[in-house]
Amino acid sequence: MRCPVSLLALLLFAGSCGPSDSFRGFEETYWDKWLQANPSIATGVGVHSYDAMMEDYSAAAIQTREAELARLLDRLQRMTGLKPDEVIDGEIIRAAIRAEILETREVQSWKHNPMMYVGTPGGAIDGLMKRDFAPKQKRLEAVISRLVEVPKMMASMKANVSNPPKEFTELAIRMASGSVGFYKESVAMWAKDAADGERGLMDWFTKSNNLAIAAMEDAAKWLKADLLPRSKGNYAIGAELFAKKLKYEEMVDTPLDRLLEIGEANLEKDYKVFVETARLINPKKTPAQVMADISNDHPSEADLIPATRRTLTGIRQFLVDKKIIDLPNANFPKVEETPPYARSGSFASMDTPGAYETKATEAFYYVTPPEKEWDAKHKEEHLRLYNKPVMDIITVHEVFPGHFTQFIFANQFPTRTRKLYTSSSNAEGWAHYAEQMMVEEGFGNGDPKLKLAQLSEALLRDCRYVVGIKLHTQGMTVEDGAKVFVEKGFQEPANAYEESRRGAYNPTYLYYTLGKLQVYKLREDYKKAKGTEFNLARFHADFVRQGAIPIKLIRRILLGEDGASL
Repeated sequence: MRCPVSLLALLLFAGSCGPSDSFRGFEETYWDKWLQANPSIATGVGVHSYDAMMEDYSAAAIQTREAELARLLDRLQRMTGLKPDEVIDGEIIRAAIRAEILETREVQSWKHNPMMYVGTPGGAIDGLMKRDFAPKQKRLEAVISRLVEVPKMMASMKANVSNPPKEFTELAIRMASGSVGFYKESVAMWAKDAADGERGLMDWFTKSNNLAIAAMEDAAKWLKADLLPRSKGNYAIGAELFAKKLKYEEMVDTPLDRLLEIGEANLEKDYKVFVETARLINPKKTPAQVMADISNDHPSEADLIPATRRTLTGIRQFLVDKKIIDLPNANFPKVEETPPYARSGSFASMDTPGAYETKATEAFYYVTPPEKEWDAKHKEEHLRLYNKPVMDIITVHEVFPGHFTQFIFANQFPTRTRKLYTSSSNAEGWAHYAEQMMVEEGFGNGDPKLKLAQLSEALLRDCRYVVGIKLHTQGMTVEDGAKVFVEKGFQEPANAYEESRRGAYNPTYLYYTLGKLQVYKLREDYKKAKGTEFNLARFHADFVRQGAIPIKLIRRILLGEDGASL
C-alpha cells in the first residue's frame, strides 16, 4: 500500500529547472496544479510549500478541479512535434488526467465513500510528524493549520456523501473511531515535545486539536447513527467503468472476459501447485490443515513488530549473495504499527518518502496489529497471517526487492513525470513478481513451507483478481467473495471478509497478479531479445529504474515496441 488515502496513487514534484520547451512547460503546470490540489501528498514526497494546507473535498473545489483538468487535457491534446521521451510522458499525463476525471465525474467516490474524508486528515498530520524535514516547532505550526481544517473536512463528508454501500461506512466508522485516539494520544504527545515549552504555541495546538477531536468524534457518531442505517448503496461500478479504470490507470485494454479467463486460469494453476506442495509437507492432512499448522506458529500481539524486524537482514543478504539486483546504499525502513487512520483492510504496507525529500528520508514498513475491541478469536485469526514463512514473503514484497527497493532507485528515474507517477500494476506487480522470483532463485533453500507461503500470497492476489472483477461486473456479494478467499485462497474467515470487502472500494485490485504476469511476459521477451547477453540483475535494474509507470510503456522503452503484455 503506497499512498493509502488517495483517490489516485500519484506522486509529484515541482522541479527546480525551468521549462525547456512547450511540453515541459505544460508538464510543470500540470504537476504544480496537482500539487496544489493534494497538499498532504506533496508533504510526503518532499514538496513543503503546502504543508499548512489540507485537501479540499468540498463539492465546489471538486468541480473546480474537474474544470481545470478539462482545460489541461485540451492543451495537451493540441500539442504536436513531441520528442520520443515527451511522447511517453505525455501519454502518462493524458491517462492520469482521464483517470482523475473518470473518478470525479463517473465513479464519484467523493459522493459514495466516507473513508476518504475520515482517513485524509490523519495521513496529512502524520506526514508532518513522522519525518524531520524541518524544525519541530515549524512542523507543529503546520500540524495546527491542518487540524483547523478537520471540521471542514467532516462537514464536506456530511454534505457530499449519501447512500454509500454499508461496507464503506463500516470501515469509515473503524477509521474515524481509531483516529480519535490518534489525535488524543499520538498527536498530543508529539505536539508537547515539539512545542518545547512554548506556552502560546501549545495553547494554540490544544485549542485546534480539541476542535479536530470533537469533529472526528461527531463524525464517528454520525457515521454510526445516521449514515450507516441509510447505507444501502451498491458498490459495483459496472463493466464499462471497470474497463475504463484499467485503461486509464494501468494502460491495459484487454477485454474483461479475457481478463477474467486469465485470472481464473492463474488461480487454478496456483491452487493446484499449492495442493501438491502441501502434500509434500504432510500427505496425511488436507492443504487447509497444512497451512493451518504453519499458521499456528505466529507471533504474539506484543511480538508482532519485533518479529517483522527480524525478517529484514537475511532477505537483504540474499539479494547480494544471489545477485538479484544491485542495490544503492540505503538504511533499513522503520517497522511500526499501521496508524489507525490507515487501517482500511491492509495487513502490511510500505510508506516511503518522495524522490525529492532530501532531509527526512525515513521509510516506514507498517504492519497492522489486531484492533483492541476485537474478541480473542478474531485477534487469533488476524495474527495467524503473520506466521514466519508468510512474514518472509511479505517482507520480500514490501521491502527487498519490492516496494522499498523501488523507492531507493527513485533518483535514477529518467524524467520528472516518471519520478512522479505511479501505476499500481507496475508498483504492486513488481512487488508481487518479486515474491515468486525470489523463491525460484533459491530463497528458502527449497523449504516447501516457504514455497507454500509464497503460493498462499499468490492465491490471495489471484482471489483478489477474480473477486474484484466479479464484485463489480457480475453481481457477486462481499460475502460470496469471502467464500472464494476461504475456499481457494485458504484464508482465515475474518481475513477473507476483510479482503473481499476491500474489493468493494478498490475495484481494480487485480493489479497485483495482472502486473506480475506482465513483468514475467516482459522478462521473457527481454531475455529473447538479449540472447546470451541476458542478465537477471540487469533486467531488474533496467525495469525498476524507469519508475513505476505502466508496464506497456516500459516494454516500449526496453524493447522498442508495444507488443502483447499478457
